Order: sequence, then structure tokens, then C-alpha cells
Amino acid sequence: MMTQPYTVDLTNCDREPIHIPGSIQPHGVLLAFDTNLSVLLRHSSNAADMLGVSVANEMASDVLLGGALVHTLRNAVATMTDARRPVLIFNETLTSGKAFDISVHRHRSNVIVEFEPARSEIESPLRLTRSLIGRISSIENTDTLFQQAARLIRGMLGYDRVMIYQFERDGSGKVISEMKRADLESFLGQYFPATDIPQQARTLYLRNTIRVIADSSYKSVPLEPVVDLSGEPLDLSFSHLRSVSPIHCEYLRNMGVSASMSISIIIDGELWGLIACHHYSPRTMPMALRVAAEMFGEFFSLHLHALRQKRKLDTAARARSYLDGMLRLGSTGDVGEFLRDNMLDLGQLLPNDGFGLYIDGRWHAHGATPSPAEIPPLARFVTSISEGRIWATHSLSRHFPEAENYYQLAAGLLAIPLSQLPRDYLFFFRKELVQTLNWAGNPSKSYESGPLGDRLTPRKSFAIWKESVHRQAQPWTDEEREVAEASRASLVEVVLRHNEIMAEERAKADVRQRMLNEELNHRVKNILAVIKSLVGQPIHEGRSLKDYVGSLKGRIQALSFAHDQVIRGDGGGALVDLLNAELTPYRGNGATIAFDGPGISLDTRAFSVMALVLHELATNAAKYGSLSTAGAELSISWQISSSGDCIINWHESGGPIVNPPERTGFGTALLDRSIPYDLGGESDVDYAREGLRARFLLPAKHVRVTPDALASRVGLTAETQNRHAALLPNESLILLLEDQMLIAMDVESMLSDRGFANVIVTNSMNEALLIMRSQTPDAAILDINLGKDTSIPVAEELTRRGIPFVFATGYGESSIIPESLNSAPVVRKPYEIETVLDALSTAIAGKQG
Repeated sequence: MMTQPYTVDLTNCDREPIHIPGSIQPHGVLLAFDTNLSVLLRHSSNAADMLGVSVANEMASDVLLGGALVHTLRNAVATMTDARRPVLIFNETLTSGKAFDISVHRHRSNVIVEFEPARSEIESPLRLTRSLIGRISSIENTDTLFQQAARLIRGMLGYDRVMIYQFERDGSGKVISEMKRADLESFLGQYFPATDIPQQARTLYLRNTIRVIADSSYKSVPLEPVVDLSGEPLDLSFSHLRSVSPIHCEYLRNMGVSASMSISIIIDGELWGLIACHHYSPRTMPMALRVAAEMFGEFFSLHLHALRQKRKLDTAARARSYLDGMLRLGSTGDVGEFLRDNMLDLGQLLPNDGFGLYIDGRWHAHGATPSPAEIPPLARFVTSISEGRIWATHSLSRHFPEAENYYQLAAGLLAIPLSQLPRDYLFFFRKELVQTLNWAGNPSKSYESGPLGDRLTPRKSFAIWKESVHRQAQPWTDEEREVAEASRASLVEVVLRHNEIMAEERAKADVRQRMLNEELNHRVKNILAVIKSLVGQPIHEGRSLKDYVGSLKGRIQALSFAHDQVIRGDGGGALVDLLNAELTPYRGNGATIAFDGPGISLDTRAFSVMALVLHELATNAAKYGSLSTAGAELSISWQISSSGDCIINWHESGGPIVNPPERTGFGTALLDRSIPYDLGGESDVDYAREGLRARFLLPAKHVRVTPDALASRVGLTAETQNRHAALLPNESLILLLEDQMLIAMDVESMLSDRGFANVIVTNSMNEALLIMRSQTPDAAILDINLGKDTSIPVAEELTRRGIPFVFATGYGESSIIPESLNSAPVVRKPYEIETVLDALSTAIAGKQG
């Protein structure tokens, strides 16, 4: 508990309790009453002389001041809500006949009444304030506001110098606007160290927004008593007459200043700066003017805050507008690639000497920046201190010693994190800017021991002290930080939007993959079920195992072709292709095969069903009907009905006499039931003695007319097939290149059955080429895909030698065949010997022209 006045000495000057000085300035009187304003508890020692009445503690207030004034004061206190806004009473005459301006406020357990001699010639403070406010309310530029405010305050109050003083981030202050007497040196642009205004003074500036010193050489007037019986000093935080620190008065005297007034500029609850007024002779500022200046200061703060907010919004709106465009462009695709593609535009957001994008551990930069190897450590450092927010410094090496290696390129840094989990950044760099700061005296020697014994003497020299600053860049302004913040929000939104899109795409891809797997599983099961059904058909009495195997192979071949056509045709295929596939093997037996009908494309389901139906019809015709006898005819025609259905007619003639089947086997059931059951169509088979006739109706939903799908592929004659077969004598040397042993054995066996004994089988491209060095085949069958290799080099060698060949493939497409080899026939697995021989004949005919 304080029991005596605080003594400022060398050890405690920075903790001086300036709000309880125990004294006031001599241009007024202070009386402190109890909370009911009934009894005087303390008074300044000059009270009796200045007020002209007898003053003693414990006096009744109405005795001291008169009942009428006490009544007025009590009413004022009753209406007061905040000690920071004392009630003011102007030109009140006391019982002594002296007139005073009175300020009264209640703080804690005291009602404090301050008296200052009235100045009746002063204009009403409200009128003065309105006049000043009217002159700055329309200003929309902060620089203009600073200049006008200094000019108006000096014009109204008459101080020799009025300055707008702004605090920097390090606590120092800079004079940003000044109006002064012509003969005075200018402080404009000079810096004052943070120690010139101690922290406790800054705190008091927030509580009491105006502070006046009438005479820096004044002799303070003590309160009586300084401390009460409980040892408490009187808190004068809101007093106008509060005595100020003797150190500060000495500071002012060293500057040559005799009187001063400071008005707080408070923005968002923070002390932004001061309106500082200096006078070079004692000057007592009347209460009315002081109050007008205080109200002006409050409006100035509000107006400055509004302008800063407007500028912030304008800046944010511009940045937002620009980045919205980026957001729209960046809503799809790879965000890293998008940002890198727009690097130059990002670089326009802030003034800089270099900038770079560090994303996914990759560095892309423009202008003057550290080397790529120096970026990862810098990013880790920024992550450790920025907490996911904008981080900026104009002296990077002070915070990050490794930056000493490149301070000339990057003395300043502003980092914008690109995600909520910071690992990617947009960095802006500024080069070192060697500059000279003008300090109002040496800032590192603010105080020195002086002639007053143990007391400190403020620095005396306010001559400009120049400091050359190295390893620092042009500081980042508040506006630039605001642009960076707006940019961060938009860029994070771009990244988040991209991540959402990628998540959606991944989810869609997963669904597609699952659907594909399910569909594939469904199809495989269906195929296996069909094959199981085909294999499971019993062998009819009198039928050999060889016939059974041949029939089974043919049906599976038909399914294979249908499946292959469906895949290659993107679902379904042409009817004429299906007919050619089924009937081509029989064109060389002397029968005539004729097609007639428009181009028809069948969907996947109809194509598979018709593959089995046509295979069954062709097989039966080859065994028992028109395809088994030379000179017979098979005519197939189709047309589209008025309802869009496809009607197919199968007509055999000139063949053996047809006998209807004695019982219904699998093939008969397939012809009769598959189309009605699977497609909802119709099937009508007539086993007429002169030749089988069949009529099938495929519903319109399964067919599509394709005008270009007819003619050219219809109707290769039996004579043409015979000619092709004649081109490949049985003694021909055939090279078979096939990497699957079982398939190679199967083909070799089929060729052997047809009388071809000279077949060279190999399973590798290199071996085939080696064989061709010593032997020259007459024709070749080349499996395109050999696992690690292809047969293309062999085909090229065969082409170079003019040897005919065919490609074989088990794939649905032949995209790996070079364009130069496109003319080679292609047969598809599983092989049918007729198809292979026909393809080889076609290839030989092509070589012979």
C-alpha cells in the first residue's frame, strides 16, 4: 500500500504511476468530495486562494460552494454515466464572486470537481466542434485528412506547432503531418523512439483522450492530503488538471516546448497515434477549447477509422473481383497447375521484387527470389510461426538467420498460406532497401544521468540523428496486408473447391469402377452359363463325338465373334457382318449365297442372340441343307416393317430333301425360342422338303437402320472363294508365329487336317526373323501381340520380301497395327480353319494384284 508520494528515480522511471501524481497543475483547483458530494475529503493547496473562499477538509460542500452550486453539481453527477466524460459547467460564479469553468466526474469513491478560471470570450465548444467537423467530414483521403486536421487544430487553438503523430509497429512514432510557426524547424517525417512515450502513458492516453500541460516549468500544486487515512492516493486518471511526470516536463523543456496538448487517436480500441500540440511559451488552454479539441479528436478518430475501413473494403473488393475470376477458372482441373499457369497474374497482387509459388514441394518463381534449395527451410520456418495466417516482415534475417545468405535479394517477405493446413505458400519478396531514417535525437540514448542527482534527465539533443538501415526492405503497409488477406481467403477457396471437385471425381470414379466390375462379372457369368448350356447338351443317338465337338466349337466361335463385334462396335454390330462371319467358311463349297436388305445394326442383346441363331442355321445348312451341295442356293433377305421391326427371311433351295427333325434338340429349341424369349420377337422355322425356310422378327427396339452398312460386304461368290483357295497349294511353306503353345498346336493341327504339312511354328519375333534368314515361307500367320513383343517387325520383313501374311489377334481392336500394314487381313481368335485359309488366299491374291 502506498503511504507516501511516489519518487521517480533511476530504477523505476518506466513504472512511474502517472495517474496518481498527488498533485495538479497550478492553473486550476481540485476538490475531492465523498461519493454523495457532501463532505470535502481532499483539496489542492491552492484552493482557498484561487476560489476566494475558506477551504478545509471535512467541510460540508454546501458551506464551501453554496447550496445552489452543490445542487447543480449533484444533478450533473446523477446524469453522468462514464468518468471519461465529465460534466462541464461553464462560467459559474462562486460566492466569492469569481467565475469558473467547472468539470465534475465521479471515480471510484470520490466526486472530483475541478475549477478553472472562466474565459467568457471563448466561443461555445459545441459550435467550435461543429465548425471543425464540418470541414473534415467530406474528406475521403487520409493524407488530406491528416493535413486538414493539423491545420484546423492549429487555427482553432493557436499552438505554435500541431503534429499528427502515428505509432509504428515497433512502438516508435513518426510525424506524418505538421502545421507550425514559420520560424520553427520541421519535425515532419522524423521518427521518435518508443521510449519517448512509456507504456503507462500510452495506457492513460486510452483512458483519458486529452492531456494538457500549460507550463512545462510549472510548480505542481500538491493535494492535501496526498494519501488518505487508509494510505490511498487520489486517482486522477480522468482529471484535466492532473500533474504530469517531471521527466516529461523536463523532456519538453529540452525541446524548448513550454506548453503542450495531446489528443488521443484511437482506432478499434488501439492507440493509433496522437494529435500533438506544442507551444513555445506558457499557454493555458481554456476548458471550452480543450473540450472542443477533445470532441474533434474523437470525430477525427471515427472518420479516420471509416476511411480506413472504406479503403480496406475497396481494396478487398478489387482483390476479390480479380480473384473471383481466378476462382471461376480454377474450379476445375489441377489447382497446382492452374496457379502455376496464372503466376504472372498472382504477382500483380502486391508490389514486389520477386514472387514464387511453393506448392506440393515444387518451387516456381519470377523475379528476385532465393534459390530453390533455400525455399523449403523458409517454408518450414513460416509454417512454425504464422499459425496459418498471413505473415510479413520487412527484415527477414532478423527473424530467420539463414536469410542472411540472400538478404540483398529478399530482405522482406510476405507469405500467403494456400491451405488451412499450411504447407503451400505464395511468397512475395522485396530487396534490401538501404535507407536513412531521421530520428529526433539518438534513439538508443534516450536518457542520460543529469544534473539532478539520481533522477534521469531526458535526452537534450533533438538534432536530427541519421541512421542508415541495412538488411531491411520497404515495409509492407496495412493496405498490402489487407490485400494479402483477401487474396488468402480467395486462394484458399480455390484450393478447397478443387479438393471438393477432386473428391467428387474420385467418388464418381469409384462408382464407375464398381459398376464396371459388376457389369463385367454379370457378363462373364452369362457367358459361362451359355457355354455351360452348350457343353451340357446330350449327344444324340447316332452322332459321333467328333460331330459334337465340331458343333460345340462352332457355337462358341459364334459367341466369340458376337462378343468381339459388340466390343469393337461399342455395343452391337451390323447384321451383314454377322452373316459374313457365319457364312464365309461355306462359300467355297459351290453353293451360292446371296444377301439382300438395308443396312441394319443390332444392339448388344440382339447381336448375341442372332449370332447363335445364324450359326445354328448355317451349321445345319452345311450339314443337311443348301450349303452341303454344289449348285444349291441360300438366300437371306431382310427389311424394316412399318412399325420399325426387322424381318429376316432365310430361304434355302436346290439342296437335299429336308426332313423335319424327329425330336426337338438344343439347336431346334434355340431356333424356336431364343428370339421370342430373349428379344420379345418372333421365330418361325419351316422344314419344307425343297428347302428350309425361316422367318424371324426382331423388335424395333433392338435394331437401327444404318444406310451405309449394306452392299459392299454382301455376297462374295463361291467362285471367288474357290479362286482364293486355289492360290495356296498344300505344299506351301507356312510360317506360324504364335506365342500361345496350345493355340499354335490347334492351328497346326487344323492346317495339317487340310493337307498343309509344311508349317514352321515359332513363338518369338526374333526367332521368326532368324528362321527367315534361311527359309522363305510362302505365307505366314502372325499373332500380333506376343506378350513383351509384337510381330510387326516380322510383318515388315515379310512385306519387304513380298510374302503374303495375315495378322491374328484375340483383342477387339487392331490399333497397334501400323498404318503401312493396314492392308493385311486380320483374323480373330479363336481360329476357324476356313477363316484362316480364306484370309491367306485374300492376302496372296492381294500380292498378285
